[in-house]
Amino acid sequence: MSDKTSKSTLRCVVVTPEETVLDKAAEFVALPLFDGEVGIGLHHSPMIGRLGCGELRIRSGSETDRYYVDGGFVQIADNVVSVLTNRSLAADAVDAEVAQELLSSALGSKVAGDDQLAIRDRTLSQARAQLRMARKASS
Repeated sequence: MSDKTSKSTLRCVVVTPEETVLDKAAEFVALPLFDGEVGIGLHHSPMIGRLGCGELRIRSGSETDRYYVDGGFVQIADNVVSVLTNRSLAADAVDAEVAQELLSSALGSKVAGDDQLAIRDRTLSQARAQLRMARKASS
């Protein structure tokens, strides 16, 4: 068992291609899956899941840290939640204006073919998730 994990806490590790964004003890972790949301508590069954774009919440006591994650994968095993994502930002670093511009650009783009359609759909998901987070952080 790691020094960052005790018998009464989870360990949440968030890794991007560039860096380890977070390595923290937690009581509860909520993650955006591609088809919904999953909550992870202590002694959760082992699993691997595909992440969607959205909010990662990490609760420790009365404190909840929020991050935007940009897809990827999650693995849960032995009270360790390992998140592998393309990008992760603290919730207060998500810029609503940039997200709105991204959304407007994607909605106005013309697509031809399945590849361009898939790229546009992913961009729309990213922009909408970022907008939800930015609006939540500002309220």
